[in-house]
Amino acid sequence: MSVATIQETIRTPSPAIDPDRWPAVSHVPSGVVSTASAAVAGRLLRRAAARLPLRLVYPDGTVIGAADPTMPTIVLHRPDALARRVGRYGLIGFGESYMAGEWSSDDLVGVLTVFATSVAELVPVALQRLRPIGPAFRPKWRAPSRDQARRDIAEHYDLSNDLFTEFLDETMTYSCALFTRLPASQDELAAAQRRKIDRLLDMAGVKRGSRVLEIGTGWGELCIRAASRGATVRSVTLSVEQQQLARLRVAAAGLSDCVRIDLCDYRDVEGLPEGYDAVVSVEMIEAVGYHSWPTYFATVERLLRPEGRAVIQMITMPHARMLASRHTHTWIQKYIFPGGLLPSTQAISAITERHNGLRSVDMTSLRPHYAETLRLWRERFMQRRDALASLGFDEVFGRMWELYLAYSEAGFRSGYLDVYQWTFTRDGTR
Repeated sequence: MSVATIQETIRTPSPAIDPDRWPAVSHVPSGVVSTASAAVAGRLLRRAAARLPLRLVYPDGTVIGAADPTMPTIVLHRPDALARRVGRYGLIGFGESYMAGEWSSDDLVGVLTVFATSVAELVPVALQRLRPIGPAFRPKWRAPSRDQARRDIAEHYDLSNDLFTEFLDETMTYSCALFTRLPASQDELAAAQRRKIDRLLDMAGVKRGSRVLEIGTGWGELCIRAASRGATVRSVTLSVEQQQLARLRVAAAGLSDCVRIDLCDYRDVEGLPEGYDAVVSVEMIEAVGYHSWPTYFATVERLLRPEGRAVIQMITMPHARMLASRHTHTWIQKYIFPGGLLPSTQAISAITERHNGLRSVDMTSLRPHYAETLRLWRERFMQRRDALASLGFDEVFGRMWELYLAYSEAGFRSGYLDVYQWTFTRDGTR
C-alpha cells in the first residue's frame, strides 16, 4: 500500500450509520471498564502486529509491524473506537468496527488470513480461558425448534433473491464449486458449479429412475440436474424466497412433473415405504446447530433405503476450535448465520459411528476450490455495490458482507476451514 493510498484512505469519511438499523455498530462502548479493556486490546493489537506478517497504520502516519510495505496492512481510522469495541466484545467488536468504517485494508483477505493462521498467538492463553465466561461471548441458547429454525434461515436466505442474483452465477448455486484449474475466472464459475453438482450426483448413484431426496434446496440447480438424469426428486427447504425461485427455475426447465419442492423442516419429511435411493444435502448441516447433528444423521438414515447412498457436502473446522466455538457467540452467528455452527470431521465421525448405521465410504476435500469460489463471489459482490445500494442494502450491510466473504475465503486459504463431499451408505459397502 503506497503512502498516497494510505493518506487517501484515512481522509475518506465513513458514511453515517443508522442507529435504528445497526444499533450495535452505531454505539461505541464507553465508561471506565471499556476504557480499561480498550487499553488491553490496543496493546494486544500492537503485539500481534509486532509478531505477525502484518502492519498497522495509525492516523498520524505511525506504522507498527512488518517493515515490508507489501505485507497485509490495517489502516486505523479511529483506533480508540476499534480498541474499545475489541476490548468489550472481542472479535465481534473487531467485525463491528469494520462495519462502522473504523478500520480498512486494501488486502482484507490477506489480513484475515494472517489472523486465521495465527489465531493462537493473538490472545494470551490466560485471556482465552476467560472468554467463555464473559457475558458478551456467551451464545444465546436457542432450542432447536422448528419455528426458530425457520427464523434463522429466513435471516440469511430470505434477505432477497435479488441480492443473491447480483453476485452468484447463472446457476444460482451458493456453495463450493469444482474447477478444472486454479485460479479461475468469472466465466468458469457456472460450469464449475455444475461440475460440483454432477460429482455429488455421481457419488450418490443418481440415474434414470432414482428416487432422490434433497435436504436444503438452495435455488434449485441440483433438482434440475438430478431430474435431467431421469430421477424423481423431492427437495425440502425452510426458505420461502428460495422455494419460490427454485420452483420457477424447475418449471422453466420443463421438469415440474418430476420435481417437488416443499417448505418443510427436514425432521418432518415422511419417507417412502422402501426409502429413497439417494439423500443429498449441500452445505445445510452447518445451519442445524450443534445439538441437532445427531438428529440430522438419524433422519438421513431413516429416509435412506438399505442399499441407498447419502452424499453430504459440508464445511468443517478443526475439532478443538469447534469445541470452543460451541460455547461462544461469534460475529458470524450474530450477523450472518444465526443458530449455526460448523462441525468437525471428528464430531461427525463420532455421531455416525456410534449412534446410527451410516458408514463413510468416500470423503473428498474441495478446500482450495472454495477459496476460489469465494474470491469470485467477493469480487462480483464488490462490483455490484451500487446495484445493491439501489436495492436498499446500505453501506454498513455492504461492509458486513464484504467482511463475511473475505473472512470465509481467508478461512479456506489458511486451512482453518475445509469442505468435503462425504458419502455414506447404510452398511459401509461401496
